[in-house]
Amino acid sequence: MSEFFQATCQGYVLRLRVVPGARRTEVVGLLGDRLKVRVAAPPEKGAANQELLAFLARELQLPKGSVRLTGGGQARTKVVEVLSLDPDLRRRLQDLIPVAP
Repeated sequence: MSEFFQATCQGYVLRLRVVPGARRTEVVGLLGDRLKVRVAAPPEKGAANQELLAFLARELQLPKGSVRLTGGGQARTKVVEVLSLDPDLRRRLQDLIPVAP
């Protein structure tokens, strides 16, 4: 299984597939080498991107400033950089993937 994240010298880079306008913000699962995330915000004026970054920061237990969009601003495929050297961050990233029943 390929991972949706890659370690860097400052933290991690995440590859995401984002679906805006959902009922709630949640991780759906893996889609190839990307993590699919539904976002409960419209794709207007950057609202979906802001909701995505706030959600990831919350789920990863990091300050909002530690998560930033680096690619795909107006696309569904996005690249997000997580700036943290927390040794437990890799496990928290893996825990984002829902467990199949």
